[in-house]
Amino acid sequence: MVWQPPSPRVQDLIRQCAQIVLNPREDWLEEFDTAVLAASPAIASDPELAAAVVRSNHANLFFWGTANVRDPGAPVPPNTGPEPLSIARELVRRGVNAFPLDAYRVGEGVAWRRLMEIAFELTSDPAELREMLDVCSRSISAFVDATLAGIAAQIELEREDLTRGTHAERRETVALLLEGAPIPRQRAEARLGHALTGTHTAAVIWSEDPAGDMSGLDRAAEAFGQDCGDPRPLSVLASTATRWVWAAGSAEVERGFQALTHAAAELDGVRIAVGPVADGLDGFRRSHFDAITTQQMMARLHSTQQIAQFGEVELVALLTSEPDRAAEFVSHNLAALETADAELRETVRVFVNEQCNASRAAARLYLHRNTLLRRLVRADELLPRPLAENSVAVAVALDVLRWRGTAAG
Repeated sequence: MVWQPPSPRVQDLIRQCAQIVLNPREDWLEEFDTAVLAASPAIASDPELAAAVVRSNHANLFFWGTANVRDPGAPVPPNTGPEPLSIARELVRRGVNAFPLDAYRVGEGVAWRRLMEIAFELTSDPAELREMLDVCSRSISAFVDATLAGIAAQIELEREDLTRGTHAERRETVALLLEGAPIPRQRAEARLGHALTGTHTAAVIWSEDPAGDMSGLDRAAEAFGQDCGDPRPLSVLASTATRWVWAAGSAEVERGFQALTHAAAELDGVRIAVGPVADGLDGFRRSHFDAITTQQMMARLHSTQQIAQFGEVELVALLTSEPDRAAEFVSHNLAALETADAELRETVRVFVNEQCNASRAAARLYLHRNTLLRRLVRADELLPRPLAENSVAVAVALDVLRWRGTAAG
């Protein structure tokens, strides 16, 4: 199809529109990201993939805007830059065969609605609006189609490259085990170099900076194995910036992962979700899935904590599976204590966790007992019901706040 250039006046309008697109208000981008992730729950629950999709959609928005500032109304070539092509790499490394078109089509729809609003702010002339919207509609549609085609082609290249390496065999074996496929245990152990008998502790270790140095993930995996008493934990490349790790044993787990905590403190942007200790092949699966649940909770709540264990967050993960209802639960049970200072909230949380024993709680917090009692009186003034009548619900609500980052509030 021959592309007809728009009239000079409409070219000027498109350039003005593109300049606005290149300097979007923060609430526009928030609406854009929220709609995209809501359309793809599987992507939204994976923090690394969700971040990659958001970066890719932003890059597409700015790519189209830049092209139309430079040459308004002209065909926009596909965006084959690092952001959209990284999506192909992440999908293939996760074993995802179907490309999630919804994330891009929804982004296209949100961008189109915003563009129409801008167009009506720039001109009220019906002829100009008709021509401008027609040109922009065809331009956006052709741009997104071409970009998606480029990503699809890259997926095939990534898949071909991946299947040539030993990683493919290990990733495939782990996938079969997690799915419960009838693969012989001895064969799986030979392919993985990891015993599937005895106890297992699983972890998901990922980086929030997929463009950074991934060696930190391997150092964290080694430290995790050290804490579990396994010098050679099984580590599988789940994606560019995510490792699935299994360690045999649990010798140091109950002591708080000292080696892992020390290593993580030196690794900016590395996050770790740890599953429970479990036995046998079923335990291999269950510990992994519980680690995934922990990772998803950390992502859902925008948690700022670097390490989380499933045993610590099981109830919070369950409660926050519906974020809106969880927020209502917290507000209903905490009232003004929800926005009180963190020191007061932590005092109440520890007090309840110590079975409402003031002496034990004071010792754990390194407080004088009378100081603790004064804080509890203050907490009762802020709570909708006395703590003694509602301690369990208050403790759960405070645990949600403990894991929730400010962006999730």
